[in-house]
Amino acid sequence: MTRTNHSETLIRQRLTALGRTLPGARKGDAHAVHQARVATRRLREALPLVTSGRSGRKLTKTIRRVTRALGPVRELDVALLNLDQLRATGDVPETAIARLRQLITDERQRLQIEVVRRIGQFKLDKVQRKALSASRRDVPAAGRRPARDPRRIASAQARAARRASALQAAIENAAGIYLPDRLHIVRIAVKKLRYALEVARDLSGSRATARIRTLKRAQDLLGRMHDLEMLIARTRAIQSTSGAPNLKLSGDLDRLVRSLETECRRLHVRYMNERRALRGICDHVTAREGRTSSASAA
Repeated sequence: MTRTNHSETLIRQRLTALGRTLPGARKGDAHAVHQARVATRRLREALPLVTSGRSGRKLTKTIRRVTRALGPVRELDVALLNLDQLRATGDVPETAIARLRQLITDERQRLQIEVVRRIGQFKLDKVQRKALSASRRDVPAAGRRPARDPRRIASAQARAARRASALQAAIENAAGIYLPDRLHIVRIAVKKLRYALEVARDLSGSRATARIRTLKRAQDLLGRMHDLEMLIARTRAIQSTSGAPNLKLSGDLDRLVRSLETECRRLHVRYMNERRALRGICDHVTAREGRTSSASAA
């Protein structure tokens, strides 16, 4: 009886998650768009551990195209959700919210056309065949239990250590003041480390989730800051064009910007409280890789 190795299971799970969400994303369902984008990122993080060379790069590039098509649509979905939340508070004039909602909805409809095109071009069965074939190569034969591949586990841990070092550098670069561009880099680094640790955990069979949960919490926090900053940028763009045809609407948009900026700074305080935990995770991951490398050398 043929047993599935852990590398194959890792890839299969991520392909299944992607395949399950693509039909909904193609129809424009906001939740499916988000889940499909996450699935592509998780798959991209896992593929380099089982593929290499030109074929591996081509597979990753194919999936990246889907990620990039979904990204702008997801951003607009979040913007609409944030506007609904602001409307519920009653603190922001309805005219400002209505104007932004109209423009964002129109833009989303245009971008959804690109999503449909990209998903239509994406051949999941072909990607699955190549990725699963690669995941079965160079894996020790399974005995009674499914095989684990120490080489791929070591590669996953090394990849996570590089992600941890990048996050540590991003945190230091962002310092302790509110700099949206640098915080955005921290967010991306947190996300990449989280996905890398998920891969390492799944390959090794570990049940450890505490550090991944901490990273997810920080990712959500930084992600909300980024989403609000994008909404601020869109609001200011309206003010600088004919999108704000009168002084009253311009004033209402000013109130919206002030409300968003206040929320961003409140979230930044929470991020500052998370930095120690994030640094601790980085230290743990890089130290573990150092111990693994030393043991291998010995």
